[in-house]
Amino acid sequence: TKEIRFSLPALRHASSLGDLLPGDGDADSDQDTDSLVPASAAHTQRSNSFSCYGLGAIDPALYRGTLDLEEDLQFPEGHLGRIWFSLRYEAATEKLLVSLLKAKNLPSRTVGTVNSCDPFVRLHLIPDERRYLQSKQKKKTCNPYFDETFVFQVCNKDMADHILKLTVVDAGRTKRRAIIGHVTFPLRELAPDSEQRLFKMDLEKEAQESISDLGEVLVSLLYNENLHRLSVTVIEARRLKFRLEDRQDSYVRVTLNQHYRTVKVKRTSTVKGTDSPNFSECFNFRVPSAQIDVTSVGFQVLQAVSGYGRDKLIGKFVLGSYMFARGKALTHWNAAFSSPMEQVQHWHALCE
Repeated sequence: TKEIRFSLPALRHASSLGDLLPGDGDADSDQDTDSLVPASAAHTQRSNSFSCYGLGAIDPALYRGTLDLEEDLQFPEGHLGRIWFSLRYEAATEKLLVSLLKAKNLPSRTVGTVNSCDPFVRLHLIPDERRYLQSKQKKKTCNPYFDETFVFQVCNKDMADHILKLTVVDAGRTKRRAIIGHVTFPLRELAPDSEQRLFKMDLEKEAQESISDLGEVLVSLLYNENLHRLSVTVIEARRLKFRLEDRQDSYVRVTLNQHYRTVKVKRTSTVKGTDSPNFSECFNFRVPSAQIDVTSVGFQVLQAVSGYGRDKLIGKFVLGSYMFARGKALTHWNAAFSSPMEQVQHWHALCE
């Protein structure tokens, strides 16, 4: 047999990885490590793991998407909430993809309580606000995560004519839906076939109703949930602007609508000789609980011109669910159905 002699390299004690890698003042160790580990591999290990970030540090590039969602969480006083969403338009299929991500700092409906909010989001393409898509409802949170994607079919030529509107609504415990606020985004600012764009916007209140110069009407609503009966009382009007100034005779026509279809029409008696008539007439309509959200009541104030042609419309307004009404009209409707057997009255401005 032939004897083969070999020897082990001397053990080295090191306090860091840098002590084990080649150094300028250690020629022997250069030869030893080069025979065991390729120089390029050793350099790659060091630069990737230690040269840019210290041991245990976080590489921000790995978390860039998350940081974009979480940054700037400072909210001013009176803040209504902030919503995150992303948009992408596919020109080939004419599809607008809306990814609803989350909302933050929504107001709690009860002062002094935390997370007293059951939010959901409705998505509209203005000018057609009657048709909408809706997110799932989140319960007991002022910081909901939605993570839902919605698809709108929009022609290329119509993109510039539409505005995306996201409305955040608090469902409430008694089915009284209260609008928290909304954001809008003009689709003309979205380039087709571009990368998905992330948006972060603060909620705004619905636009305040302008004061009408046509007059106002005081109306009360009372809902009896046991009898499924809605009692509508036309109490009085004030400062009516008549088309024919020499005949200040007026009455109110009340129309019950369901699914945009007229179900029943009633009217008050004509009150003569005043621009602030007192009507004090009550009308009862059957409205089952399951049909509240598809029901509306329209009011038309008309000037009676018997013998002078057709009666002249002075103004009108609509009370109803979110499908039909906004602002004070929606608030009045919700208040009546969330407080059964309580008479709720408000003044409403007439519009043309």
